[in-house]
Amino acid sequence: MPGNPGVPAYTLKLTDPSPIPVVIAVPHAGRAYAKSLLDRMRHPGFAAPRLEDRYADLLGEAVSRHTGAALLIAHAPRAMLDLNRASDDVDWEMLGGAPADASAAPSAFGRRARSGLGLIPRRLPGLGELWKRRLDHGELTERIASIHQPYHGALAATLEQIRDRWGAALLVDLHSMPPLAARSPGEKAPEFVVGDRFGASCDGGIVASAFSYLTESARRAAHNRPYAGGYVLERHACRHEGLHCLQLEIDRTCYLDSRMAEPGPGFQATVELLIGLVRRLAVDVADLGRTSDRGRWRAAAE
Repeated sequence: MPGNPGVPAYTLKLTDPSPIPVVIAVPHAGRAYAKSLLDRMRHPGFAAPRLEDRYADLLGEAVSRHTGAALLIAHAPRAMLDLNRASDDVDWEMLGGAPADASAAPSAFGRRARSGLGLIPRRLPGLGELWKRRLDHGELTERIASIHQPYHGALAATLEQIRDRWGAALLVDLHSMPPLAARSPGEKAPEFVVGDRFGASCDGGIVASAFSYLTESARRAAHNRPYAGGYVLERHACRHEGLHCLQLEIDRTCYLDSRMAEPGPGFQATVELLIGLVRRLAVDVADLGRTSDRGRWRAAAE
C-alpha cells in the first residue's frame, strides 16, 4: 500500500471449495493510515474516522468465521481511495487539472466527486476541505494500480469462482451508516438499509428473503433509500450470469458504543443477526443456482 510498505491493501479469505455461495466484502473499514497520509490531512483526528465504516470489518470477520462465507476486507483507508467509486470519478481540481488523456465525459455511474466524495474524498460537511495540498497525478495513478485495480480484480475472480461451483453467487457489500431520521412522526428510523440498485443488482426473491428475515428478527429495515448501492454493485452484479449483489448498511448504534468509537454492547447481537441472515440467503442462492441454466449444466456434467 502506498506509504505503508509491507501492509496489504486488502486481504481475502476463501475456502476452496466454498461451503456457501456468499462473499462478504468490506470496502470502507480500512484503518492502515500511513503517517504521510495523516500529515497531509487538515483534521485527521476528526476526518479519518468519519470516512470509515467503523469496525464493520470486525462484523464481517465474525460472520465469515461462523458461516464459511468468503471475506474480502480493504485495509487501505477510504481517505486514501474510495473503493466504492469508479476509477475515473475524480475531482481533477484536487490535482491541478485533468491530464490530457482524461475522458471529458462523466463516468457511467455518476460523478460523486462533485459532492466532495469521489474516488479521493475532498471535503466533509462541517469540516470542509480535507487536504493541505493538492495530490500529484503520479500518486493517484499509484493508488489506482495498487489498491483499486487489484481489489476489484480479486472480488470479481472470487465471485466467479463461487458462481462456477454453485451456479449462483451473492455478494453482501457491508457498510455502516450514522443513525437515520425517522420518516414520519411517531415512527422509528430504520436500523438497516438493503440496497439492490432498485432491482438491477440482485434477484428479487433473495431481497424478499432478506427483508423477511429482518422482520422475523424484529429489526427495522428500508429498501434502497437512502442507500441503493454504489460502484461495487454497478460493477460486479450480473444477474443473468448468476452474480447477485446486495449492499447492506447497518446503523452504527447497533454495534458501537455511545461514542461511535469502539465495539459496544450490541456488537454480539448484531453478529448473531448477520450470521442468521447470511445462512438464510446462502440457502436461497444455492436454490437459485440449482435451478439456473448454469446449475443444470453443472449437474449434468457431474
